[in-house]
Amino acid sequence: MSLYKQHGRTRGLASGWLALSSVMTVVVGVFMALFVHNYQAMASESSERRSGIVLSVNDAIGPATMDYLVRGFEQAAADNAALVVIELDTPGGLVDSMRLINKRILASPVPVATYVSPSGSRAASAGTYILYASHIAAMAPATHLGSATPVQMGGMPGSDEPEPASPSEEDVGDDAAEEAGKTEESSSPRRGGSAMERKMLEDSVAYIRELAERHGRNADWAEEAVREAVNLGSQEALEKNVVDVVARDIDDLLQQIHGRTVAMAGGELTLDTAELEMVRVDPNWRTQLLAVITNPNIAYFLMLIGFYGIIFELSNPGSIFPGVIGVISLVLALFAFQVLSVNYAGLVLIILGLVFIIAEAFAPSFGILGIGGIVAFVVGSVILMDGSHQDISLPTIGGVAAIAAGFMLWALYRLVGLRRSPAASGAEHLLRERALALDDFVAGGDSYLGHVQVSGERWNARAGQPVKAGTWLTIRHLDGLTLEVSPER
Repeated sequence: MSLYKQHGRTRGLASGWLALSSVMTVVVGVFMALFVHNYQAMASESSERRSGIVLSVNDAIGPATMDYLVRGFEQAAADNAALVVIELDTPGGLVDSMRLINKRILASPVPVATYVSPSGSRAASAGTYILYASHIAAMAPATHLGSATPVQMGGMPGSDEPEPASPSEEDVGDDAAEEAGKTEESSSPRRGGSAMERKMLEDSVAYIRELAERHGRNADWAEEAVREAVNLGSQEALEKNVVDVVARDIDDLLQQIHGRTVAMAGGELTLDTAELEMVRVDPNWRTQLLAVITNPNIAYFLMLIGFYGIIFELSNPGSIFPGVIGVISLVLALFAFQVLSVNYAGLVLIILGLVFIIAEAFAPSFGILGIGGIVAFVVGSVILMDGSHQDISLPTIGGVAAIAAGFMLWALYRLVGLRRSPAASGAEHLLRERALALDDFVAGGDSYLGHVQVSGERWNARAGQPVKAGTWLTIRHLDGLTLEVSPER
């Protein structure tokens, strides 16, 4: 009977545990189902949440601007953004940088809207080309664009002086004929005064007309902006089909371009910008640093410092300081003028920095080569962090620079320590040694003469008082091959 009760009790306990386990399984299953449902809902909500990127350009177009915009385009493509908006306010810039930006815009899988904003801004020179290359060209009220005539820094190289008038033209005195000549000259399109200017002008005209026809905009006015450097305000640009939209702000821009069809690299695309969440990506510290270096005024002074530094180094070989400063400045100037691309400039500076740091160990420059090498290495590493390379982390750059700086400081510390350490040979070394009298000093005139042992060597010695053999003496002076000594106190 007791065995039956015990068996029944065990069976009841097992049934209770089975029931509890079933309830717990159901509860856990419900919670898991709710979690999966919420996760899927959050995932679908995040996937359905559409966003765009806003990039800001408020300075001259150069390598720093190009690097910043290219990074923005790549980020937009990686995030599957619906739109990239470039807020533009620029006086112009370098042709090479502008063309590279336009190439990326035309090949971008994400539509790009260039928006001249805020009011009072301009899209002059290179900015006009970027506006024409964009899938959407927009302007804020009280803005303007134009002045797209290409020029070169320092004037047009190779431009010829105006040809003197022929004798027949100089002799013309009729006012009507002169006025007719002026009218004919003003009505004819500008062709350029030299072969170089004509080549640049015609190339730019063909380029901007192709951009205009790509997006169905006014190509004739674009050509006029290149040949005659004309300008247009926002409202007039809209009326002449130079831009697509005049918008008060970005929200107004998104509302107006919703449903428009744009020409992408892979075909036409209808924009869906309703309730689009725009994320602003401002230039980081690296872009700001590169913008300072590529500023035309800074670049000009870097070029001068580079040339004069190398000249001074060649005039005074071994100065080292002018040469180091000159080479680094010259490489930065070549990067600023885009003679060297971002990749090559960064690579050259890194190699230059490593060479300087290694040379510090072999050349007595007292830290000049080492400091110059560290500066070149850090700046080169920062420049090399562009979109075509895997970003180098700042701790890596700082760590390598810190190791190099530590090695250089250790070498300088050791050098200073060696200079301060006592001499290991010569007269100065003898003056710090102890001498042992080898015999009793005997009188010789007004002093006592004898022999001493110093560092295992036997020396003649002279003292001012009697000295016994085995006495430890202090060396006071070296007179030829004779030591002047006195007993230790």
